[in-house]
Amino acid sequence: MARRREQVLDAAVEVLGAEGARRLTYQAVDRAAGVPPGTTSNYFRTRAALIDGIAEHLLALEHSDRAATTEPAPGGPGELAAALAAFARHAAGPGRARTAARFALVLESSSRPELRAPLGRGRQALLERSTEWVRRLGSGAPERHGRILVDHLEGVVMRQLTFPEGTFDPLEEMCALVGGLLGGVPAGTRTD
Repeated sequence: MARRREQVLDAAVEVLGAEGARRLTYQAVDRAAGVPPGTTSNYFRTRAALIDGIAEHLLALEHSDRAATTEPAPGGPGELAAALAAFARHAAGPGRARTAARFALVLESSSRPELRAPLGRGRQALLERSTEWVRRLGSGAPERHGRILVDHLEGVVMRQLTFPEGTFDPLEEMCALVGGLLGGVPAGTRTD
């Protein structure tokens, strides 16, 4: 029973991320999940309940991703820039549907403020991680610098989702940004 609900939510994330909020219907989710018609509506009686379920599911997926990541904090500004660029490439590439679904929910939260809590918890976790990384690297204003990095990261990913470039590699601009905030990373520095 719990596995079927998770299957429906995974499919709902894919539909929302790939096709947008207007195409998020019970029928579309049932088809994407490969479940009998009516399954999604059995779990989520209203569209609002489905949207709430997706928001909580995204939060759980992000928490699971963070728990599975055992990478150490970046050892220097160049490593931090490379980690941010890798995250952006993943979010706009293999993780595109999940990222697009999250952005769709962020827009939905402008008219449904109750979505802000789960979305905010996911963003807060990213902010805390970013702040801790820049603190370890000697930032004089870690909260501010961590927020700037996350804001820029979200913007870069949003730009790639909406105006895709053929070859997406934000490493050079991440190096410039991290270098400007922390010093020590000339623009265009490659760490690979």
